Amino acid sequence: MASARPAFRLLRPPFFQQSYAYRRPGADFFRPRFAPTTANRYVSDGVPPPPPPRGDVRNEGRREPPNKVWAPKTRLAVGVVFVGALIYSMVTGEPEKLEAPAIAEQDALSKRESGVGRDSPMRLRMEAFIKEHQKIIVSELEKLDGKTFKVDSWERPDGGGGITCVLQEGNVFEKAGVNTSIVYGTLPRAAISKMRVNHKALDPDVDSLDFFAAGLSLVLHPHNPMAPTVHLNYRYFETADKDGKPSAWWFGGGCDLTPCYLFDDDAIHFHRTIKEACEKHDKSYYPRFKKWCDGYFSNKHRGETRGVGGIFFDDLDETEKDQENLFEFVQDCLSAFLPSYMPIIRKRKDLPFTDKEKLWQQLRRGRYVEFNLVHDRGTSFGLNTPGARVESILMSLPLTARWQYMHEPEKGSREERLVNVLKKPVDWV
Repeated sequence: MASARPAFRLLRPPFFQQSYAYRRPGADFFRPRFAPTTANRYVSDGVPPPPPPRGDVRNEGRREPPNKVWAPKTRLAVGVVFVGALIYSMVTGEPEKLEAPAIAEQDALSKRESGVGRDSPMRLRMEAFIKEHQKIIVSELEKLDGKTFKVDSWERPDGGGGITCVLQEGNVFEKAGVNTSIVYGTLPRAAISKMRVNHKALDPDVDSLDFFAAGLSLVLHPHNPMAPTVHLNYRYFETADKDGKPSAWWFGGGCDLTPCYLFDDDAIHFHRTIKEACEKHDKSYYPRFKKWCDGYFSNKHRGETRGVGGIFFDDLDETEKDQENLFEFVQDCLSAFLPSYMPIIRKRKDLPFTDKEKLWQQLRRGRYVEFNLVHDRGTSFGLNTPGARVESILMSLPLTARWQYMHEPEKGSREERLVNVLKKPVDWV
């Protein structure tokens, strides 16, 4: 039936045998049923997307108070896990109060009247893309694990919101989070001045600017120490003048792998898949962004990287490529996630392991926690924001971790080899 057709479609990830489109709105919003589609990239069918759910649609007994809202600073902090690194690099001091930006009203009206299509603002296209891809990823992970994600949705009365999907104590994953965040707000003059270092298009004479930020963030911590942790984040940021016209925009993101036991084939497959996505757009992207990743995801106090890397980039704007090209690049990178990771987790999730190997996993998890709490800019900003939603900010941390005084891996062991690789990053492809 016409009413059952999807509101939008996505680029087909090479991992799937067919592309997918969302079929049913309503109660199945987070348990999507997919139907084949011939579209290759996001397009509009001329109808608005299904309305966002309220709370966990699978638990009808739990109801959020209808008038419950968060203070403005709290609403910003909820999105910090996904876009906090963007805002953290711009704001000095305490975050400003978020008023209702004009672009939030424009976007709400546009979605109601005409839905989201190729001619829509990039803000709406990125929002639609990450929300649909969140459903695809959650569905595939639930099929693999056999358990369902807890879904926690939130909305800002002045525009924006987020969907947090978390699975704990699953069959495959000890803890997994797949989250989207849409944030509208206002930047003060001090933040604008700092942003102009990388974005000269910004007007230096204005006192404030509306901003929009959208991001999808993912962290998966498997039970089995032979299966690696993976992290992903892709985001878009835009500022608008008083008339609602974009004054500056950029994309950021990346994906990286953190094994406890190193299988060279896994690292090669992961990097090769990401490299192929990068090279569709620019041969220089992969080596540039791999080096950036190795530098950013580094426990400097330990003298080692967090894992075997991947790619990381930020501030990609019109000085790099045109907006449409960069959006397609981000789409291809996000679509490469499932084919880069799912073959690895399927191969490693049921391997036998010993108590000693489980102990090593917990020690490596401790290093993961150290990076997130000491070096990660988004986490730092969130925890220093008054009234922050700490549960969302710390979603990326593993369920269990361990610190053992003066622990050293045995000479010639697999554990020592991993540490040696982390101290001197490898070119895997």
